[in-house]
Amino acid sequence: MEATVSDEGPSREGPATFREVFAQREYRAVFTASALSWIGDFVAKAAVTVLVYRDTQSVGYSAAAFAVSFLPWLIGGPLLATLAERYRYRSVMVACDLIRMTLMVLVAIPGNEPWLILCLLFATTLANPPSQAARSALMPLILTGDRLVVGLSLNSSTGQAAQVLGYLVGAALAAVDPTAALLVNAATFAVSAALVRFGVADRPPAMTSAHRSHLLRETGEGFRIVFGTPVLRAIALLVFSGMLFSIVPEGLAAAWAREGTSGSMDTGTAQAVIMAANPVGFILGGLLISRAVAPARRLVLIRPLAVLAPLVLVPSLFDPPPLVVALLAGLCGFAVAGLLPVANGLFVRALPNGYRARAFGVMATGLQVIQGLAVLATGLLAERFPIPAVVGWWSAAGVLLMLAGAARWPSRAAIDAAIEAAGNATPTGRGVDRGHPRPAAPGDEQRGDEEAGGVPGEHGRPSHAVG
Repeated sequence: MEATVSDEGPSREGPATFREVFAQREYRAVFTASALSWIGDFVAKAAVTVLVYRDTQSVGYSAAAFAVSFLPWLIGGPLLATLAERYRYRSVMVACDLIRMTLMVLVAIPGNEPWLILCLLFATTLANPPSQAARSALMPLILTGDRLVVGLSLNSSTGQAAQVLGYLVGAALAAVDPTAALLVNAATFAVSAALVRFGVADRPPAMTSAHRSHLLRETGEGFRIVFGTPVLRAIALLVFSGMLFSIVPEGLAAAWAREGTSGSMDTGTAQAVIMAANPVGFILGGLLISRAVAPARRLVLIRPLAVLAPLVLVPSLFDPPPLVVALLAGLCGFAVAGLLPVANGLFVRALPNGYRARAFGVMATGLQVIQGLAVLATGLLAERFPIPAVVGWWSAAGVLLMLAGAARWPSRAAIDAAIEAAGNATPTGRGVDRGHPRPAAPGDEQRGDEEAGGVPGEHGRPSHAVG
């Protein structure tokens, strides 16, 4: 099966359209499969916490069931993502879906002990890093030029919408039958596997057996290429900095709602409004900016949007009511969504083929750690100081951080040079060899001028993830 790439590239003057992106058959398959898996995951998260709490009456067990999904990224995300480089991307995605389907069916078996449920959930989430890394590495092989940026924006916005929808459906199903919700998740993995197997081309592995070394060494090369390449390092630091503050209103929403709720809104409604605001803003920002703003203008907007994202949260210092807090959080999400897909597009184009999955592992793990540390740090500060003051001053520090990052942002020439160097690089198992062109990948013949001259220098949020 050959990759299907439209002969008509996106307009060089304006942004690519949603129609152009969805015209790619492979993208339609990957997009639908991802959306189903995301919805199923959040349905299961909501349901399994109810299932565990119902069986144990323990808040600790219930919280552990929710938190276990983050562990693989924290203890071995880059290593697991490196596996995706060694095998065919399609095979990795299908295998991971089938493994997760089987394990979720086992979780749904009535009468499981809580410890067994946690172990099965942990095993299920071990398949997330290689699956997501393979999908991220596959995207620039399916979409080219500005279509890649628009496609990444669609993925990010859909992930946010899936979170909201999945939690709502999961909570509703869990109230009736948590087991049914888990089986729904298993079914989404089965459909996802079928869509990828029959809708995506079977490309050869990005890393051949001749290029392999030790898995730990290959993982280390992922860190070296991300933080050792100036353009990639600048993008990584920008993305990590953005997550330091944009997650804070969502992470502190429960306590903030209880401390700041007036008689006009009950605590539960205030918490829901604050938590939903950032994802809603992210959805709107990603779709509107990627579709309505020209590619060249998006690149120019990276630096002002990076500064604007924390800046809109600084008025939290004045202890506004929950609806205003939600508005500020939504504006922050809007700004972050405007810069992340552009940054993602730059990142994947400046990465040599054969390093994309490993780099995704590095970035996704960093995002998980950064977001967790940000919520932990602000939560500890909120034990001693009022939450509005903590969020306001934390965001003010974010403005200074983003101003410093914007001042050191690479020039257009440096970005173009990094993209050109990535096109001439090939993985050797001992580092990046920039002296020999990489082997041709399916679809390269159609990419040619479009990738070199489409959108000079562009990049993209996982679970807010990159790619």
